Amino acid sequence: MIDIPKMAIELAKRFEGFERKVKRNAEITAIPYVCPAGFWTIGYGHLCDPKHSPITEAEAEVYLARDLQSAVAATLRYCPVLATEPEGRLAAIVDFTFNLGAGRLQTSTLRRRVNQRDWQQAGVELRRWIYGGGRVLPGLIARRTREAELLLSQP
Repeated sequence: MIDIPKMAIELAKRFEGFERKVKRNAEITAIPYVCPAGFWTIGYGHLCDPKHSPITEAEAEVYLARDLQSAVAATLRYCPVLATEPEGRLAAIVDFTFNLGAGRLQTSTLRRRVNQRDWQQAGVELRRWIYGGGRVLPGLIARRTREAELLLSQP
């Protein structure tokens, strides 16, 4: 099992949040909702069926850990150079993969720039991924900006 970079967990929680909370008895749970890109989601950005039952924050944390584990594995499969780079760089691309999926990373110019260790251009490429549901989303601008900052701030 590959370790999930702590910064990747922080990024995912910062930009996903534990959304659509409802109080049931004494328990706070999250219910499925449609994210700005049009996907059914629950907890911390976990893709789900619209009929998914409500989950607690603890259950959302389990989903997040699994989703990030998959994102780390895919990121290292497509960008093996990140295995020897500082945690911030890995976390930035893991967050991208978690948010958009391994397929988007696999076919992207971002992947090529990362594998070339062209961090400046990788930062430029990250900032292009700001569309959801066919429109620019302010949350994605903030997310990509933070990912690019992490990518570029490493020694």
